[in-house]
Amino acid sequence: MPLVEHLAELRRRIIASAIAITLGGIVAFCFYNRILHFLIGPYTDITGKKTLLITDPLEGFTTRLKISAFGGLALASPVVLWQMWRFITPGLHKKEKRYAIPFIAASIFLFALGTVVAMLTFSQALRFLIGVGGGSLEAFFTPSKYLSLIVLMMVAFGVAFEFPILLVFLQLARVLTSRKLRKWRRPALVVIVAVAAVITPSQDPYSLFAMAVPMYIFYEASILIGRLLKR
Repeated sequence: MPLVEHLAELRRRIIASAIAITLGGIVAFCFYNRILHFLIGPYTDITGKKTLLITDPLEGFTTRLKISAFGGLALASPVVLWQMWRFITPGLHKKEKRYAIPFIAASIFLFALGTVVAMLTFSQALRFLIGVGGGSLEAFFTPSKYLSLIVLMMVAFGVAFEFPILLVFLQLARVLTSRKLRKWRRPALVVIVAVAAVITPSQDPYSLFAMAVPMYIFYEASILIGRLLKR
């Protein structure tokens, strides 16, 4: 394709993605109360409070917009990824297409798995954060702070769970080999724990181990995949 046609194709894909995100945002806006009730579940279970504290007259409106935006992006993510795939596919060779589909499918699955683990871990993380200050402090969270933390947790875990995708890609590109990964097991464990400690937004030990343990398991799985691929 000439450059102009590439730009026109990109424009069509961006417009389709924007429409999907907008429609997803409308759905999330309509189900706002249910989504918010689900997200504050850990806070309610730990503190017994059923509401978050609003200190700004506009915070209720901005909270609804944030949840609608995040929900719309989550609901539209399959469409967005499909549009990206359709834009990239014509430029790939047959061999590259063969690897691309498993990589994309695995990336989506692992990111979703990471968000699930984040939600399962969040209750313990929140309990630790509330209790670490001592009994003289009582928790009253604002929507912006609370929702920012839980969304960052989901994103951090989702990105961390993409770790094996990176290792397998580097092995396919012959930048790394499974033999080198086997030799680097001990330093890799130290690096994984350090990275988990840095990128975990809550900085609590529960989230650290909930992220570090799967990442090391993924490391070992990447070695096995590399050996199967003879890399």
